[in-house]
This record gives sequence, structure tokens and C-alpha cells, in this order.
Amino acid sequence: MATITDPVLSRWYKDVENDLTFKVVAIDENDETIEVQYVNGDIGEYDNETWYNSTFDYIEAPEDWSAPYGTLETDDLGYSDTDKHIQPDQEGINISDLLD
Repeated sequence: MATITDPVLSRWYKDVENDLTFKVVAIDENDETIEVQYVNGDIGEYDNETWYNSTFDYIEAPEDWSAPYGTLETDDLGYSDTDKHIQPDQEGINISDLLD
């Protein structure tokens, strides 16, 4: 059974035949290659012919997908709290400074 799913950047896949889980991290249209990062952190690459002759299928991101990356900052996970939570100086507080 050949792959019918196109490679999509940042999408997770499972190689059904080889039981490998990976995420597409780059697609090079000029070289016709797809760079992937496996769930264990290793980097790999497929050409278009190999991609479409393999047994890849879309999957949800694994629960422990960030484990190979070590310590990550919140921004590295693809989301962040952009609100600033600061304690204003108590002296000279002007309420208009705190309002949007």
C-alpha cells in the first residue's frame, strides 16, 4: 500500500510498515525532498518518490512529542501567553496607565 497523503509542514505521520513516528520539519520544492524529525529526535529525509511509495499516514501529535528536545521554553511549543503579568510599582500608580 502506497502513501496517498501529501507531506504537510509541521504535521505528524506514522510509517505503518516500519512503526516510526515523525513530524515534517521542512519541504524543499527545488530538491523535491521532505525533511522529517522522528519522535526520538533523529533527523531524516525522503525524496518525493520514496515518500509516495511508503506507508505513511496522518496521526495526532504523540503525547510525549517534546521529550527528545530536552528542556523547552513555552514559546518553543507553538503557543505562548502574550499578556504581561507585572506587579506595578505601588507608588505613583495612575489608573489610566493600567487601562488599554
